[in-house]
Amino acid sequence: MVLDRDHNTIEHRQFHQLPDCLSAGDLLVLNETRVIPARLIGRRESSGGKWEGLFLREHTDGVWELLARAKGQPIVGEAYQVEPGPLRLIYRGRAEGHWLMTPEPAGTVSEILIKHGQIPLPPYIRQGRADDADRDRYQTVFARTDGSVAAPTAGLHFTPALLARLEEKGVNTARITLHVGLGTFEPMRTDNPDEHVMHAEWAEVSAATVSAIQGCKARGNRVFAVGTTAVRALESAAREGELKPWSGETNLFIRPPYQFHAIDGMITNFHLPRTTLLLLVSALAGTEFLQQAYRTAITEEYRFYSYGDAMLIH
Repeated sequence: MVLDRDHNTIEHRQFHQLPDCLSAGDLLVLNETRVIPARLIGRRESSGGKWEGLFLREHTDGVWELLARAKGQPIVGEAYQVEPGPLRLIYRGRAEGHWLMTPEPAGTVSEILIKHGQIPLPPYIRQGRADDADRDRYQTVFARTDGSVAAPTAGLHFTPALLARLEEKGVNTARITLHVGLGTFEPMRTDNPDEHVMHAEWAEVSAATVSAIQGCKARGNRVFAVGTTAVRALESAAREGELKPWSGETNLFIRPPYQFHAIDGMITNFHLPRTTLLLLVSALAGTEFLQQAYRTAITEEYRFYSYGDAMLIH
């Protein structure tokens, strides 16, 4: 679906026609984060009861923070076996509802998760049960930097052939990194967005990407973010009104009204109600126009969620 904000029109296209919607000299900004096998499954060592955890991050002291569930209350010092072994996670306490655990034997996060973890698919895909092929399939073709627990789904539409066609037309690309966390998809539990506590995610915008964006705008061309994650990273780097190289944690909550500093348009999937993602898109497209677009999407049977259809807003 193509939304033209200047003329308030909606057009229906197929994603392989994207080069026809862009001009030579335009710039696509891609999030090159890569999904890590963050899902861990095993049993409580003391009882044999089932246990499941999702790695969120590693603290500076080597303690892991996980979203976990198991029967019964965990006890400080007890062990949970991860299948396939021999990996044990020792419970150390909680932080903001998340479990704090230390791995035995110790190792880097990457080494341990590659050996013992699974790709954390959304629950509506095979009930979240991943297979070996998902390590490559649930990634964008430009994924490079490990760190996400979910794919930046707008990027899943791209293929090497489509990227080559865009390059042939003269459409440029630049890269950012934002590691997608579970907070991205959590529904807001308040009717007032001002009361919502925004989650934080790590992002990086390089000097090369800043230079590419500045050059694009100087030519009079348009900058398109591929996905809400790319929007959030770029606008975090331009928080003071000027886009600059930047890295760090961002809790930027983009919602109407919002003045965009870095982008002119975006490619995004269709999002669920009461999510910060939907508010971000509303800030760019306009609330009424976006509501019209979603009504059209439902009528035309567009697909929602991670492997769903896309929307181009310009």
